[in-house]
Amino acid sequence: MLVFVAFLREWMSPDLVALSAMGLLLVTGILGTEETLAVFSNSAPIVIGCMFVLSAALERTGAIDALARVFLRMAGKSELRALAALALLTVPLSAFVNNTPVVVVFMPVVLALARTTELKASRLLIPLSYFSILGGTCTLLGTSTNLLVDGVNRHHGQPPFGVFEITPLGIVYAVIGISYVLLIGRKLLPQRETLAALIGSGMAKQFLMQAVISRESPLVGKTLPETPLVRLREARLIDVIRDGQRLETPLDELRFAAGDILLLESPVAGVKGIKEMPGVVFQPEADLEDESNAPREAVLMEGIIGSRSGFVGKTLRELNFRQRYGVLILAVHRQGENLREKFEDVRLAFGDTLLVQGPAEGIHRLMQERDFLSLTEPKQRAFRRQKAPLAIAAIVAVMLLAAFNVFSITVLALVAAVLVILTKCLDVDEAYEAIEWPLLFIIFGMLALGQAMETTGAAHLLATGVTGAFGRFGPAVTLSVMYFVAMVLTELISNNAVAVLLTPIAFEIAAAMGVDARPFTIAVMFGCSASFATPIGYQTNTYVFGAGGYKFTDFPRIGVPLNLILWLAASVLIPIFWPFVAAH
Repeated sequence: MLVFVAFLREWMSPDLVALSAMGLLLVTGILGTEETLAVFSNSAPIVIGCMFVLSAALERTGAIDALARVFLRMAGKSELRALAALALLTVPLSAFVNNTPVVVVFMPVVLALARTTELKASRLLIPLSYFSILGGTCTLLGTSTNLLVDGVNRHHGQPPFGVFEITPLGIVYAVIGISYVLLIGRKLLPQRETLAALIGSGMAKQFLMQAVISRESPLVGKTLPETPLVRLREARLIDVIRDGQRLETPLDELRFAAGDILLLESPVAGVKGIKEMPGVVFQPEADLEDESNAPREAVLMEGIIGSRSGFVGKTLRELNFRQRYGVLILAVHRQGENLREKFEDVRLAFGDTLLVQGPAEGIHRLMQERDFLSLTEPKQRAFRRQKAPLAIAAIVAVMLLAAFNVFSITVLALVAAVLVILTKCLDVDEAYEAIEWPLLFIIFGMLALGQAMETTGAAHLLATGVTGAFGRFGPAVTLSVMYFVAMVLTELISNNAVAVLLTPIAFEIAAAMGVDARPFTIAVMFGCSASFATPIGYQTNTYVFGAGGYKFTDFPRIGVPLNLILWLAASVLIPIFWPFVAAH
């Protein structure tokens, strides 16, 4: 219970909560050293890590980007056509590739479509996330939750799931979900501007220009608040360059010196006011023929804070974007609000969307950090498109060889991950960066907690309570309750944590009812993957939350009906696809 509350109240990061739980179990003696170390022998985290690498190889070689460009050609200018194209491309792709990179790659493309047509991004991004989630339910490889339940299942001595064993129900889910979005959900989607469109609509076109402080300038020796520069309404100072170096001193504390180069941002109307200021000299007209000295249009870029970004937990003031990158933060989208004032001390979180303005080279420096996922600018790194066939062949080989039980999926995923690195589909450091290490730590920590629940009898006690309350109605009703619990919990905390906690309980419930556990583990698998009602239950929902300018209430309004429809479908279809049989 304490772990659940810690997840819910966000006392610490989820991975730290899980590892703390493992440490506490070990220190208190609830789990012995051997039992605790045994969780690291579970193959599921290894397969999940390898699938992250394979997904990154597809992204690095441009295979996913190529499909995103196909979407632009298919979408046209019709919303219904664009949604159908999204479903047609992302659902099959997410069945074999981790859905997070699918959403990350498709988001800028969807936003580009919205900018060049009359379509609203807010009408497309929630469906993008939903389609990627639905695709993940179609195969064992589609999401880490599926692989994790399979790992716990094998740990209990059960036969492993086949790659396509869950595909029939997954296809039903996809058909129901797509039909719901196109026929019903589309009417509930908000008409809302993205951050860039909302803030940029009232902004005049901005230009960046350089001016020099002369030797006789009255600005020499003064700080910015002591000069007329601070009173210019039309223009603002972005940066100061002295002796060829960008100064690290905060602008309000910096004392100007003769020869300082001022980088100023201003609309055309503000240029006159700067030129009339004594002691501030623009480059000679002859020099302006040089493209490097001429006024340049400022680049407006929208980006999102990634889940593993070094910006998470820090304030804009601490990060000092102006000094580090030479760019300005104009606004922040946070919790359904677009903040334009007094946001410098707000601690950034995963999913926050920032509106950034500055020179192209500053934007490029920011993007090189890989802490910030651009929603408006193309990727800076060139794709290794000639390697795309190798990356595609690797994941197809895993899929087919595992389907025919040639080797175990653990062996296949590990070999394929090594091969895409050896063949330079992606570099070693890119492979390490692709793995969601916090997710793996959550899994190991929760596996230890699941083991403790079995060892102490807590899982049996909970299962007895469930069967005592619902067992008299039969296994079908009990399974439906199990799915519902998984569905609700995964909207509140990590879906992988819920999967590890509930799968051992599913085995205890099945044993108490004298039936095979497979239908119950399937219920946990799908219940933990069907997260549509909150922007925090699933990572892809969090990504589109800020990018689409959504409010928290948009998700339950659209997602709760879909959750309930899929719950009813699972309650009816799981016992049909996986009949209840007497336990051996």
